[in-house]
Amino acid sequence: MKAGRLNQHVANQHSADPAISRRRLLALGSAGCLGMSLPLLFRARAAQAESPAGPPAARIKSCIVIFYYGGPSQLETYDLKPDAPAEIRGAFKGISTSVPGLAISEHLPNMARVMHKVALVRSMHHEMRLHDAACVHTLTGRPPARGDGENFTPPNESESFPCLGAAYSYLNRQRRLPVAHAALPFVIHNVVPVPCQTGGFLGNAYNPFQINSDLDTLAYRADMLALPEGLTLDRIGRRGGLLRSIDAAGGAAASQSALLMRAHYQKAFDLLESEAVRRALEIDLEDERTRDRYGSPVNGQSFLDGPTGANGAHLGIGRNMRGQNLLVARRLVEAGVPFVNVYDFKQQGKNWDTHTDNFNQHKDHLLPQADQALAALIEDLDERGLLDTTLVVALGEFGRTPRINEQAGRDHWPDCYTALLAGGGVRGGYVHGASDKFAAYPSRDPVTPGDLAATIFDRFGIDAATEIRDIGGRPFHVADGRAVRQLFTDA
Repeated sequence: MKAGRLNQHVANQHSADPAISRRRLLALGSAGCLGMSLPLLFRARAAQAESPAGPPAARIKSCIVIFYYGGPSQLETYDLKPDAPAEIRGAFKGISTSVPGLAISEHLPNMARVMHKVALVRSMHHEMRLHDAACVHTLTGRPPARGDGENFTPPNESESFPCLGAAYSYLNRQRRLPVAHAALPFVIHNVVPVPCQTGGFLGNAYNPFQINSDLDTLAYRADMLALPEGLTLDRIGRRGGLLRSIDAAGGAAASQSALLMRAHYQKAFDLLESEAVRRALEIDLEDERTRDRYGSPVNGQSFLDGPTGANGAHLGIGRNMRGQNLLVARRLVEAGVPFVNVYDFKQQGKNWDTHTDNFNQHKDHLLPQADQALAALIEDLDERGLLDTTLVVALGEFGRTPRINEQAGRDHWPDCYTALLAGGGVRGGYVHGASDKFAAYPSRDPVTPGDLAATIFDRFGIDAATEIRDIGGRPFHVADGRAVRQLFTDA
């Protein structure tokens, strides 16, 4: 069977070793907040200094993961097959790009202009054929323990792997970042929230800073930033001091649950005191031309020609959430947020799950907005001197079937699809891997979601073998794949 040709990557769980190895010491050395004694911490740091290998060098400060829920078609975007039969080739033609010899869809003219800043992975694949399972595999780097299925009841997050941003937050917990990981503009769900967007078994202290949006006004808010009535920043500071006093009294004897609670409260205190993050969400402070750049009005009209809301703010003509989401992501990076997830999910009534009318949906609704927004983000980051230190990753949970179905649509296809990377030192214009003549299976250099997760962590200077631990203390590698370093100029 063709599916048997593909590499199968499964979660690699590691049992705890009672012996304290050098790797164990290093893991403990990063966990001083869990009550480690000072002498043991010093010994761990000494062991790290003696290690001949060491972790990879950090190449980026931030990562923006743009997740196109539903699964964009590889054949209508970045992996066209112009020589395939019509029932596979489809209706779209290719256009030239800023990279000689590299063609992409005719409905991506803005991305065609910036392809010299982009790398493509045309050999992504996994085995999850349903949305929820494929989302889990993509956003955690591991296939779900329950296998290929949808969730019809709320999942038990304590048994789920953390999303990539949560794992990053856990590994950087000693940095006391006000926001290590943000997600917007809502939580993705099929029936219930998909279990790939939280801290999972790391605990809810590592859940993302959740940002919600208003479709009518294109305004963004975060409930965690709202101060309860009567609570001032001065009172927050006094409560933070009390919390630190309790920590000092408890010391290493504190229980695991108490430590998790402490981390949760400390995150809240740090967040409420963060003016930079608060201002990042005030998107109306952004220059109107910049907002238009990410999602411009139609028919040549100015955004300022549009109606105004009750507060006098312009509601605009043609400005769309897909573009504004990426503008908020850029503002969050500027505010010092290292990891941002943008979930492109049922925005203005459309998502990427094109079982019917695939070509009109891509041409009229999906590609124009996504094309303008992503190109604007890449160019904007570059102009602000942020592109080299910010990795942008854009992909869905799978691709679409090579053969067009009877409803002029394409169905789910995890066997081969494309991921896009920009910034962060990528080798501009590079294409990693290849699909076969029908974009059905990888023909060279297959890449899994686990490999992509390892690649992201590697750019942050985090080795895939670095341990994260569940609430019970069991160790797991932060990623089970292998970093694809060929994508970057410093490989």
